[in-house]
Amino acid sequence: MEQATFTEALLDPARKAPPGLSGPGGHPAVRRFDVYRNNVAVGLTDALRSAFPVVRKLVGDAFFDAMAGEALRRHPPRDPLMMHYGADMPAFLEHFPPAAGLPYLPDVARLELALRRAYHAADAEPVAPDALQAIPAPALGVVRLKLAPSVSVVASRYPVVSIWRANMVAGAPPVRPGAEAALVTRPGFDPQVDPLAPEGLRFVEALRDGLPLEAAADHAGGHIGDTLGLLLSRHAVVEIAT
Repeated sequence: MEQATFTEALLDPARKAPPGLSGPGGHPAVRRFDVYRNNVAVGLTDALRSAFPVVRKLVGDAFFDAMAGEALRRHPPRDPLMMHYGADMPAFLEHFPPAAGLPYLPDVARLELALRRAYHAADAEPVAPDALQAIPAPALGVVRLKLAPSVSVVASRYPVVSIWRANMVAGAPPVRPGAEAALVTRPGFDPQVDPLAPEGLRFVEALRDGLPLEAAADHAGGHIGDTLGLLLSRHAVVEIAT
């Protein structure tokens, strides 16, 4: 029996059990396979539920579970670690017609993935919040700020930060239409989401690309004070290279 045939049958309840399965004593193992298949589907669906709580809340449990069943058939696990499962969800949602009425859903999934990656990212000791003050002004422009492994940004045409907050934070302000970008960090042990202005997004992306501080500031139009302060307060800078 080919492994691909077994995997396809395992992830699709509409398929018959692969031929030739036998249990103890050589008896047919069709029922055993069905039980195993159900357990696998439940386990993978639970993994997706845990990874995408806001997506699940937005579409409802029944819709999410049906969607997860289709997602796991199209994108079976490629890694034995379940903390990595679901990386294909944003791309899946972009091509899942029943979810077309919620065009922001893929970006919400991207934000939730970024939070999960931040949670599991390697630890890194942050610089002191006042570390830049010790550098002479003439040298500031050429320093490079290394960001923590947990740091990422998610840019969207939709109010992705507001949508996430409305479903995760009690008393969050109402969602207003418009593009938003998110900064994901992990000060301490808990990932955090902060909104980024367009210039802040450009600044963080420039730092991530390795640009010196002055060049990164120019890339952002010079307006970096708030974003730089946010990065330092969120323990997102782990090295200042001179």
